Amino acid sequence: MMNRYSVIMAGGGGTRFWPLSRRKMPKQFLNLTGKDVLVNETINRIAGSVPKENIYIITNISQAPLMKEVTAGKLAPDRILEEPEARNTAACIGYAAIMLQKKYGDCIMCALASDHYIKNIQVYSEVMDFAMKLAEREDRLVTIGIRPTCPSTGYGYIKYNKRVKEVAHTIGAVSRKRIAAYPVADFVEKPGLSTAKSYVEQGCYLWNSGMFVWKTSVILKYFEELLPDVYECLTEIGQAIGTEKEKETIDKVYPAIPKISVDYGIMERADNVIMLEGDFGWNDVGSWDVLDALYEADAYNNVIYGNQIHIGSKNCIAYAKDKLIATIGLDNVVIVETEDAVLVCDKDRAQDVKKVVELLEERGQTQYL
Repeated sequence: MMNRYSVIMAGGGGTRFWPLSRRKMPKQFLNLTGKDVLVNETINRIAGSVPKENIYIITNISQAPLMKEVTAGKLAPDRILEEPEARNTAACIGYAAIMLQKKYGDCIMCALASDHYIKNIQVYSEVMDFAMKLAEREDRLVTIGIRPTCPSTGYGYIKYNKRVKEVAHTIGAVSRKRIAAYPVADFVEKPGLSTAKSYVEQGCYLWNSGMFVWKTSVILKYFEELLPDVYECLTEIGQAIGTEKEKETIDKVYPAIPKISVDYGIMERADNVIMLEGDFGWNDVGSWDVLDALYEADAYNNVIYGNQIHIGSKNCIAYAKDKLIATIGLDNVVIVETEDAVLVCDKDRAQDVKKVVELLEERGQTQYL
């Protein structure tokens, strides 16, 4: 069996989770579940399938000190890879892949986000274990799709041919659940509401979870074929890994890597992608309107955290950090209270919270970022 490694991408700013998520304390460092911060929950989950010493985190250099502090006792400091500059997901995945290949030879690599929520950890571990076995057996890119529970406009979608089951496998010692692998027909960017509704109705589209599994040799081959400019930079970095010029080379070359996502640059263009359905209660906790994945709603479908009074309000999400929140007769509204900012928005416009962050940046009001 090939050695398994996991790379957790943790350099994002979580702008759609403002005002709780900030530059100095982005979403992956928040404890939203009451158990642990999101990045540590990610480490604990994948540790069921990958040895903990084989787990790496890649983050922005500005977040690295906090990351080492937060993950102390879980990961060694040298398992925190630092990006000199944010260059999107193709760069960080490519950097991690070339590093693993150089240090350990060809191996299985899981690329994961740091800020997802998974309800059923046991099923998650079984699906990831099967994905790694599949990636080892075949020179293919493996991704995990999620059955939509609503016509979300905040997620990308994966179109697949549900009539073609390439591989079927039984997971779970007790449940004996059958899981199948399907060839991917297309990756679709975040759609509008009417398009998202049609995707859900058709039944051949799953949410793109952003979880990927592959051999390092396979993903690097796709970088060489589909993103040669990125691959050229990765090759230069790879040649320096393990030498005295490693940091100097990374600092010089990394900021020159073209900015592109791995979804757009590789996954949407690759011809050999296979998908497993992850039926384990997934949510990327990307915006305030999905907080009901973490907390039980009350009798009026309000999701409430903190000190609150609600009279005649329904379908609301209210997060109180320090102060009392009181509402009367509201419907479908998000309210978030922090020490220096209050957010109030229509729940259907929760994806637009990032526009507030953009405006604050334009106005130079960085004290709120």
